[in-house]
Amino acid sequence: MSFVRPELAARLGRWRELAAAAVVALAGFGLLRLGGYVFVPLGLAVLALAAGWATIAVRRLRFLRAVAAPGVVEVDEGQVGYFGPAFGGFVALADLAELRLTDLHGARQWRLRTQGGEVLLIPVDAAGADKLYDAFSALPGIDMARLADALDAGMATLPLWRRDRALGRGGAAAHHEKS
Repeated sequence: MSFVRPELAARLGRWRELAAAAVVALAGFGLLRLGGYVFVPLGLAVLALAAGWATIAVRRLRFLRAVAAPGVVEVDEGQVGYFGPAFGGFVALADLAELRLTDLHGARQWRLRTQGGEVLLIPVDAAGADKLYDAFSALPGIDMARLADALDAGMATLPLWRRDRALGRGGAAAHHEKS
């Protein structure tokens, strides 16, 4: 039996990662208060860890949207999949050539294009679309802050990442296109 209403638990649940980072920061401050040659550097290291974790948690929060589009996003072992009512498919992250944020008929969507030219459109507000933050962070050279900013910007078409063509599929470098 829960003493918290389900709506409130769901609303607070989205902040759990940021709250955990805050608890770690409090532990770091506690270590700083102990003082000494061991606890001060340890406390500073814990605070740095908490700051990095909080930064990533805030960016993930920006990906978390209310489900307003049909379909489900699945991320599994280097593949991104979307199961929609009219279309869907899978794209391997290793085959991804370009990532864009597009506005199609008033709905914002991630546009994933493979090196073979196939395109997968994923609504930003589909169920499970928040999992894309971790999937996209695995792309070589991607700027995750720019990606999170693009979600908030509301631009019509925005290329966010492209794989370096010289290095091809196995390449470890990518470049950003300015828009």
